[in-house]
Amino acid sequence: MRHLTVLNDVSALRREVLASLVVFLVAVPLCVGIAVASGVPAELGLVTGIVGGLVVGLLPGSSLQVSGPAAGLTVLVYEAVQEFGLAALGAIVLVSGLIQLALGALGFGRWFRAISVAVVQGMLAGIGLVLVLGQVYAMADTSQPSGGIGKIAGLPELAGTVFSGGVPLSAFLVGAATVAVLVLWPRLPARVRILPGPLAAVALATAATAALSLPLAKVEVQGLLEAVQPPGWAEFGGLATVAAVGTVLAFTLIASAESLFSAAAVDRMHDGPRTDYDKELMAQGVGNTLCGALGALPMTAVIVRSAANVQAGARTSLSRVLHGAWLLLFAALLPAAIGVIPLAALAGVLVHAGCKLVPVRELAGLWRGHRGEAVILAVTAVAVVTTNLFEGVVLGLLLAVCKTAWETSHVHVETTELTGGRLIVAVSGNATFLRLPKILEELEALPGERPVELDLTGLRHLDHACRIALENWALRHHGAGAEPVVLVPPQPADPAGGAGARTPSAPPAGQPSTPPAASPRP
Repeated sequence: MRHLTVLNDVSALRREVLASLVVFLVAVPLCVGIAVASGVPAELGLVTGIVGGLVVGLLPGSSLQVSGPAAGLTVLVYEAVQEFGLAALGAIVLVSGLIQLALGALGFGRWFRAISVAVVQGMLAGIGLVLVLGQVYAMADTSQPSGGIGKIAGLPELAGTVFSGGVPLSAFLVGAATVAVLVLWPRLPARVRILPGPLAAVALATAATAALSLPLAKVEVQGLLEAVQPPGWAEFGGLATVAAVGTVLAFTLIASAESLFSAAAVDRMHDGPRTDYDKELMAQGVGNTLCGALGALPMTAVIVRSAANVQAGARTSLSRVLHGAWLLLFAALLPAAIGVIPLAALAGVLVHAGCKLVPVRELAGLWRGHRGEAVILAVTAVAVVTTNLFEGVVLGLLLAVCKTAWETSHVHVETTELTGGRLIVAVSGNATFLRLPKILEELEALPGERPVELDLTGLRHLDHACRIALENWALRHHGAGAEPVVLVPPQPADPAGGAGARTPSAPPAGQPSTPPAASPRP
């Protein structure tokens, strides 16, 4: 029995080590590519991956998901570096990490699951589109215009530059070949797919560039220690602006939402322990606080590396911790290996990653079943492309709230005629200002001289705007020559001392309830 236990322990350890190597091989090109696309030294992407493995990997929360730099934050990081400078990036990430820690400690982790899925998908789709639009320029070794609209407007000129030949054409072909390898890789036989797709694509592109002696731009290497630049007090002082606060909040919101949505997805891939969302949010906060102190990229839990970890057979957090150790050894012992990678190949990897962020299949299904959600997704994505990430997400959240308010404020108006010509108008549902036009149209269509009893007992909610509108309509109806409108139940007294009717107490048992008529206001 003892030998069997030792055998099982050795087998489990071997499984975790192999899984960690798979995640490491997936992480290397993504860490480097995301850093380059974000406009920061390549080593900073590896630093974030190392922290995600060695630090966040040891913390409770989710045992199998892997943290590191995410393609979903590339656009935001690039804009932040362009606006505030590389030195301020660490301060922004550190403050975002502290906010995540506070939110997790206060139990806000589970509430991030209440964010509209359509908004999150629209945000990721917009990020994916901006990522693709920016990296197609990098694939041609040319500078990219600023802003999403500028990138779209510059595509015809980019096409002319590529087709003119020379270095732009060579670089673009290398990037396109990288994308092609990534698309075809999952369709190859299992024995060929020993290496992860991103690593294989970058390795093939690097080998082809070297074999053909192509004069393409390569990744610049400056060393791990040289790249780490902790922020100073001046950088924290520079965060006291509206733009900087908005960027910090955007980092916090997007990194937290992406991490916790990734945790939910990873939980569906295995039957092990479920994620504790508050602890996972705190773990991400610790990681981002440390990354900010080192001046590195922000981190999130990333679904690509997490899925690779689960599919490789990992059962414990050991695999993600070891993947961080492999990244540290690689960055310390083989930094020169990064310097031979052509930028066009990394751009191809990110173009492929950006395309995968656009949920084309989900959008088609969403349009058939929930068109409102599909509209929110599309509007959020377009807003992210045409404005910026923060404004696009805020617009998406506002649309989601408005859609929910509209759908939950259903109201039904039914008119019944009694003997003697008396009309009973029953209003049920939720009477909010959003449905006020419908209610007033129904009431104003009633004959002006007929007595009316307005039955409001079926309402679950009556907001202030509707209450005032109904009172005013009752006064106008009485002024047109009809009897005073009977309100069932009558409106409560106006807190400001108005002449609204008071709510009667319940009648004694056995006696009918006769609501009083609403009196006209002087």
